[in-house]
Amino acid sequence: MSDDWLEVLRNPWLIVGLAGQAVFSLRFIVQWIHSERAGRSLVPEVFWYLSIVGSALLLVYSLHRRDLVFILGQSAGFLVYARNLALRRREVA
Repeated sequence: MSDDWLEVLRNPWLIVGLAGQAVFSLRFIVQWIHSERAGRSLVPEVFWYLSIVGSALLLVYSLHRRDLVFILGQSAGFLVYARNLALRRREVA
């Protein structure tokens, strides 16, 4: 591994950003597998939890970077993710 990669891995903020992106991307893989198993398009509850966790990590990273576009983009998603979880809970109740 080159010294550049070692330096990147030593940066905790970059690790937060990469972890957030990984979790955020994982939600699409989970949704795809869930839909394939069901034979129709479905969005499992875990999709919304992964959305919240990934978005939270990316929001923290974007706040550190002071990137207004990224901050606004990640902040807006929380409302959508939380609302979808609330709607799912109402369906179950």
